[in-house]
Amino acid sequence: MPYELKRVFASLPQMERGVAKVIGGDPKGNNFLYTNGKCVIIRNIENPAIADIYTEHAHQVTVAKYAPSGFYIASGDASGKIRIWDTTQKEHMLKYEYTPISGKVKDIAWTEDSKRIAVVGDGREKFGAVFLWDSGSSVGEVSGHSKLINSVDIRQKRPYRLATASDDTCASFFEGPPFKFKFTLRDHSQFVNCIRFSPDGSRFVTAGADGQIFIYDGTTGERVGSLGGEKAHKGGIYAVSWSPDSSQLISASGDKTVKLWDVGATTAVTTFNLGSDVTDQQLGCLWQKDHLLSISLSGYINYLDKNNPNRPIRTIKGHAKSIQCVTVHKNEGRPYIYSGKTGENDCFSGKGHSNQVSKIVTDEANELVTCSMDDTLRYTSISKKEYSASDVVKMDFQPKSVSVGAGGLSLAVCIGQIVLVKDKKKVFTLDNLGYEAEVGVLHPGGTTAAVGGADGKVHLYSVQGNTLKDEGKALEVKGPITDMAYSNDGAYLAAIDDKKVITVFNVADGYSVKNEFYGHHAKPVTLAWSPDNEHFATGGMDMLVYVWTVSDPDQRLKIPDAHRLHHVSGLAWIDAHTLVTTSHDASVKQWTITY
Repeated sequence: MPYELKRVFASLPQMERGVAKVIGGDPKGNNFLYTNGKCVIIRNIENPAIADIYTEHAHQVTVAKYAPSGFYIASGDASGKIRIWDTTQKEHMLKYEYTPISGKVKDIAWTEDSKRIAVVGDGREKFGAVFLWDSGSSVGEVSGHSKLINSVDIRQKRPYRLATASDDTCASFFEGPPFKFKFTLRDHSQFVNCIRFSPDGSRFVTAGADGQIFIYDGTTGERVGSLGGEKAHKGGIYAVSWSPDSSQLISASGDKTVKLWDVGATTAVTTFNLGSDVTDQQLGCLWQKDHLLSISLSGYINYLDKNNPNRPIRTIKGHAKSIQCVTVHKNEGRPYIYSGKTGENDCFSGKGHSNQVSKIVTDEANELVTCSMDDTLRYTSISKKEYSASDVVKMDFQPKSVSVGAGGLSLAVCIGQIVLVKDKKKVFTLDNLGYEAEVGVLHPGGTTAAVGGADGKVHLYSVQGNTLKDEGKALEVKGPITDMAYSNDGAYLAAIDDKKVITVFNVADGYSVKNEFYGHHAKPVTLAWSPDNEHFATGGMDMLVYVWTVSDPDQRLKIPDAHRLHHVSGLAWIDAHTLVTTSHDASVKQWTITY
């Protein structure tokens, strides 16, 4: 059984209020780069659905920048580590690794010959370093600041100049190589968030929390002006990006706007308004070829339209936090993937769950049924795509799992309680179970409910009208049950346990054991049946996904490192040959499986 990764639905940038987000551009103009968690995400600027994810950092990655050659990317993390890796190969081979500073890396800059790198951020003994990319040998000293450095840039023409911007309200100007401190620029009154040379090297600008943008001569470092008279923006400015021809630049601000400036005239040509909500604050921007991108606090990536400044050409939405669960639903024959995270969702209007969504399924009435740590079940119409208040069923205890069956039935397993819900009303509750229920599933025929326990048993109940009757029958597995599912035709029940064993029961044969499956080397946490009822997939804390064959435990497909360095949190099938996986790396991946 071979497999092939077909699509990666990448996560959004991870954003933090009041913290600038550096977006890296590809010198060829095809891709852009940002970070989320321990991942660097590379996306095609024309078609952002084309994405690649680099996951080799052990700590949270903060910034990534292409070398001007386009062959390498340097990425820096919260521990001060810099990794320099190949962009041309799918494997992204590591070329060099250094730890130039002892704290979080905030920005990276390369010289135009791709031979030297400047790194700045937080640290104990110093806030920056500049060194040869292939040996790590120092080529100067980044000094002159009393607090962490937010931003660094290097003039892309000779004579080289290096400039830095810091929380100490100052910028510093250096000549080199070897780079030596020349003088301090004291024009800002608050944190300086960003410093950038124009592509032609004639100018550089600084942008600060005081709403000011100052312009300096690129060779001498002398101040030559400021943008927008008294202030460039009403709020703090987090990022600037120059036009390729060096005549204009864009700036991103906490005032929820991006401005396009004519640098020669020092005036704003266009103001892009991106909303009125706090999540519409603009924390990053990139001008690449004809594309003007900005990043909102929400993580949304906006493609700005010069001709219509109040409406972006497109906005990329998605997950910025780890994904807990996933389901696939066919709408008019087309599969749609729904994944669950915390709170607001970009595909549905209205208020969603207020806490983490722990399980998500679809019912026969074209509804998404979700259960959440906010102690509710929620029924959301897929066709209407809005969360409506009438469709919330409040539970007495936190639900861990939800399953749907025929005839409007849902089964919720809560902490200490099993609840049968019919047509969105609670009709039956079982307490005092004598075991801790972890997960419940309704047989597709609607006659049986199976509940998996922390006691290592599957407890069977018959559904009689609106009640559950304990059949006094328990199926033994090897350990506490983490997930269970009936095959779509109801012929089999599969259970996974934290002893890393998968047990499949034959329903028609009085739930006799059909087969046991071994292979995971850490706890499996999620399971999904293929529509062919012959295969099922499991995913675990070992970052592995297996596709198993019911009739033959030895015939299995292993997808190692499905989501590198992140465990698999959800699985769903689009069809018998297409599997979707989700993970705590906030990405969704689609795989083609051939038998």
